Amino acid sequence: MASNENTLVFVGIDVSKANLDVAIRPTGESWQMSNELEGIGRLVEQLGQVSPALIILEATGGYEAACASALAVAGLPVAVINPRQARDFAKSLGRLAKTDRIDAAVLAHFGEAVRPEVRKLADEQTVQLQALIVRRRQLIEMLVAEKNRVALAHRTVRPHLLEHVNWLEKELDQIDKGLREQLQKSPIWRENDDLLRSVPGVGLVTSTTLLAELPELGKLNRKKIAALVGVAPYNCDSGQMHGKRAIWGGRATVRSALYMATLSGIRYNPVIRAHYQHLRHLGKSAKVALVACMRKLLTILNAIIFSKSTWKETLAAPKSMNTP
Repeated sequence: MASNENTLVFVGIDVSKANLDVAIRPTGESWQMSNELEGIGRLVEQLGQVSPALIILEATGGYEAACASALAVAGLPVAVINPRQARDFAKSLGRLAKTDRIDAAVLAHFGEAVRPEVRKLADEQTVQLQALIVRRRQLIEMLVAEKNRVALAHRTVRPHLLEHVNWLEKELDQIDKGLREQLQKSPIWRENDDLLRSVPGVGLVTSTTLLAELPELGKLNRKKIAALVGVAPYNCDSGQMHGKRAIWGGRATVRSALYMATLSGIRYNPVIRAHYQHLRHLGKSAKVALVACMRKLLTILNAIIFSKSTWKETLAAPKSMNTP
């Protein structure tokens, strides 16, 4: 499995719950490993001999986490991409068939053609914070569903539903307590949490979501951070046709937290409220105005983390909004 020293090697790994299908480009080699500790260990050993320029995996709801972490710990360059990116790339190549082996080859080709950026491995504290955020989201979904069922439930089952609702609310309180405790473990997180929550409309959940799932905050300029989150409008023009601009892609979990913070900001944040009212006065729809306010709030938060200044300090020094 040795490669020419002048030839860059790209690896695609299609991840499922049970298996890891591996494809090597440009040699065309492929094989399958089990998505378990032993199989991942053998995979790391074999890929270490290849010295790949890049290894591409799809985000598959967490099944890729153990493999990606093991590869990154071994010092191998790993990029985890959105599955839609890979599927759109496959369609552009005319690869309409879909099997695990084909998907792995497409991922390797994608890595060679696109060269996505290698993301830094999250530390253990960040992983724990992300897990708490995910669990909180799950509890809220279950809580909403159970509360909706109570209204239409027969009297025979209503007590059981109410008991479950009560249990879920207690679990939610415990998760929120866990989030606060997790933030206290890191001096940097404590500082950044205080800075973010100095902004009217930004609470614990928004702050922790940004800290855990948007480590690039304060390190990119406003255009790049907006595109990364998925609140940057993209043109849809062709010839004489000028379509409406629309947001696309991005990190859905971060965008959801930002959405809730913006709804609160429209009520309690004077800058966001004024911006929303201005856009509505210009005839923009409520949806368009809301997304624009999400983008403005993100820009403010980005500047606050970059400048290490609170909400009031940032307002007093507009030039600090010009992040690098």
